[in-house]
Amino acid sequence: MTPQPPLSEAAQAAFAALNERQREAVWHGLEAGSAASAGPLLVLAGAGSGKTMALAHRVANLVLHGADPQRILLLTFSRRAAAEMERRVGQVLARVLNLGAASPPSLPWAGTFHGIGARLLREYAAQIGLDESFTIHDRGDAEDLMGMVRHELGLSSGTRRFPMKGTCLSIYSRCVNTCASLAEVLKTAFPWCAEWEVELKRLFGAYVAAKQQQNVVDYDDLLLFWSDMAADAGLAQALSERFDHILVDEYQDTNRLQASILLGIKPEGRGLTVVGDDAQSIYSFRGATVRNILDFPGQFTPPARIVTLDRNYRSLQPILDVSNAVIGRATEGHAKRLWTDRPGKRRGQLVVVPDEAQQARWVAERALALREGGLKLTAQAVLFRAADHSAAVELELARRNIPFVKFGGLKFLEAAHVKDLLAVLRFAQNPRGRLAGFRVLQLMPGLGPATAARILDGMDAAADPAAAVAAFKPNAAMAGDWPAFAALYAALRDPQQQAWPGDLEQALAWYLPHLERLHDDAAPRRADLEQLVRLGAGYPSRERFLAELTLDPPEASSDQSGVPHLDEDYLILSTIHSAKGQEWASVSVLNVVDGCIPSDMATGSSADVEEERRLLYVAMTRAREHLHLLVPHRFYVTQQAARGDRHLYAARTRFITERDLLDYDQVFWPPPDPAGPAARAAPRLPVGVRERSRAAWD
Repeated sequence: MTPQPPLSEAAQAAFAALNERQREAVWHGLEAGSAASAGPLLVLAGAGSGKTMALAHRVANLVLHGADPQRILLLTFSRRAAAEMERRVGQVLARVLNLGAASPPSLPWAGTFHGIGARLLREYAAQIGLDESFTIHDRGDAEDLMGMVRHELGLSSGTRRFPMKGTCLSIYSRCVNTCASLAEVLKTAFPWCAEWEVELKRLFGAYVAAKQQQNVVDYDDLLLFWSDMAADAGLAQALSERFDHILVDEYQDTNRLQASILLGIKPEGRGLTVVGDDAQSIYSFRGATVRNILDFPGQFTPPARIVTLDRNYRSLQPILDVSNAVIGRATEGHAKRLWTDRPGKRRGQLVVVPDEAQQARWVAERALALREGGLKLTAQAVLFRAADHSAAVELELARRNIPFVKFGGLKFLEAAHVKDLLAVLRFAQNPRGRLAGFRVLQLMPGLGPATAARILDGMDAAADPAAAVAAFKPNAAMAGDWPAFAALYAALRDPQQQAWPGDLEQALAWYLPHLERLHDDAAPRRADLEQLVRLGAGYPSRERFLAELTLDPPEASSDQSGVPHLDEDYLILSTIHSAKGQEWASVSVLNVVDGCIPSDMATGSSADVEEERRLLYVAMTRAREHLHLLVPHRFYVTQQAARGDRHLYAARTRFITERDLLDYDQVFWPPPDPAGPAARAAPRLPVGVRERSRAAWD
């Protein structure tokens, strides 16, 4: 075990719950008793291996050994994860330091890459050519601006179909986040758009110019500008001196731009810790690359230390055995094999069904059977590769009156009424933001796009935008509404009158009459906006509220499409991508067949196939006690351009071999005798025969 400096009894108790590998990660670089000499560290944290505990204890240990919490940068992939990490660190420090009721040291620089990037860009705006009053476009606003520029360039009126604004933004975003050329991105990810390469270059140049003119940035800019800072010798040195320690969670989900930020700030790796699992890298469609975590150790001299967390605290050993078998055949990866001290006798099931209809019936009956056995529906999940794969299951659950919730639906910031109120604040924060301006001005009856454009042009030309609003002469149709808006805008722009969150309450008071006029279901929408006001009270300023809400929004709204939580118990339906980081007692995975896993749309390269392997591995390792992989002999394929919708005859996924079948219980359903039990397990081989079979394969 790693040598440790003398610890107080409280500190010994705080670290006693860690296993040996976790302690190795927690004490890396601290053996000499100082936090200043820690070199680069890669913590390979297998599924369910307690990485959050290890990372939280490492941060606490750094503080115990002299690191200044103000100089620790902790990067996670959601603000909630950062808050949870800060809470866990605080708990450890409170125990070790015997703080009692006193508050533990805070971690002011804990957050997401995009959130931290926004704060740094605001602080260093003058040095990187930004106006510090910039506002941040969410995905919808960025698409709208791309659409406006696309139209202005005449690309929306051609005789041939030009990519839509959402596709254009996706191409642009992929280029930024992967640091790849437009030609390369078109070839590998958007081949159907390759003929428009010249026009797309022109569009993207105009899009960047429009953002600069309007003093707005999009999500990608937050990383791009930060990367530019890290590439500048002076600014990189300033950031390196500012943060003694940088710790990154979920490193396998980073893109090349994020990796370049870390290497630019900490080129020698001193004080740099990254935590992740290459076997769970499944977000290449967002620009993430598994190469970051695979190549990390060799990017430093000497190479980064690797500590592997392979003890699993989630699943029974039989589930880990079949999961290890899937990932063990990966063509490349850091070696590890998950194990647990929970042996268990319940093996994973490979459930063979005739088609998707029978698959849906099996899922429903199995969920009810487990519920009758004492396992709540909320402890059970049905996972699938693509959102449309669950259609038959959803119909069957509805037919049987089994409540369920499907991850997805309309996000909070996509709701029209929420976007309206936020647009009022954004327009006041940044008068040059034309998207927000167009949206707000056209809320008033009688005010159309031409008039809105004229008002915005006048504001651009004026030294004082609020004065230009006050000077505007409305026509008769808008005369009744304009004075109230002009007064609101003047108040929101006046530094003497701003008192956050009072200006949010002022904006809501102005908007409510328009909400009543525009929406029949105004009552639940008003509840959303009141929730927004309550959220606003937790932020120190309008600027921070707009930035952080855009970067890490709430998930749901009252006009969300999906199943409301009207029942105390409900089954979970989720795509595998949305399920990452979650766990359930029982997991059923739909359509474990070639064509679905791996998807027939993701077999263009060996790298694509390997990511599909990791996707199945992630699904399997969500299960604690029950794992069911469903193999329908036929499944329905939609949107096949060449041959139309059709049934396909399927084969079991290539990721489960004949040898692997020995470690599953195979179930064939439905049984031939309708009066028989609901399912019958295939006769098991006698133990001796099974062991001889394994030996023959191995």
